[in-house]
Amino acid sequence: MDYAPEEYTRHYIVEALFKLMGEYEYEKISVTDIAAKAGVGRATFYRYFKRKEDVIEFYFSHNAKQFIYEQHYYPRCKADYLKIVREVFGKFANNKERFRLLKKARLEYLYLDFLNRNFAINFKNEYEDKGAYLPYIYSGMVFNVSMRWLESDCADSIDDLAETLINAIYTGE
Repeated sequence: MDYAPEEYTRHYIVEALFKLMGEYEYEKISVTDIAAKAGVGRATFYRYFKRKEDVIEFYFSHNAKQFIYEQHYYPRCKADYLKIVREVFGKFANNKERFRLLKKARLEYLYLDFLNRNFAINFKNEYEDKGAYLPYIYSGMVFNVSMRWLESDCADSIDDLAETLINAIYTGE
C-alpha cells in the first residue's frame, strides 16, 4: 500500500503519541509534546487531527483499511470467517503493547467504538436483514475477548481463540 506524503505525517504523529504514552501518563501528554516528538509543528498536528483521541482513531481506521486491502476474498462461510478472525487476533497480538497503553490510559473504549462502527457498517451493507443488534453483539464479543486475552498477555493460541469465537457465533456454544 503506497502512502501519500500527508499519510506519512499522520503516521509520524501516531508513532509519536504511542511512544509518549509509553513514557508518560496520557493525560499529561500535550499536543506540543506529540508534535515535537513527531518532528512537526502544532499547526501540522491540527491540520490532521483536532484532539489526541483522533490520532488513535486514525490508527484504528488506517489498520482496518490496510487489513481490508490485504483481503483477497469476501467471506461467505464459516472457514472464511475463521481465517479472518485468526488474522484479526494475529494483528491484535502484534500490537498488544499499544493496546496495553490504551487500556492503561483508559482509552480502550476507542477500540470498542471503532469495532461498533465497523461491524454496523458491514452489517448494513451485507446483512441488513439480520437485525439492528447483531453487529453490536459481534463487536462486543470481539472487544471483550480481545481485552481478556490481553490480560493474559495473549497467552492462548490464536487458533483456539478464533475457534471459540466462531463457534459461539455459529453454534452458540
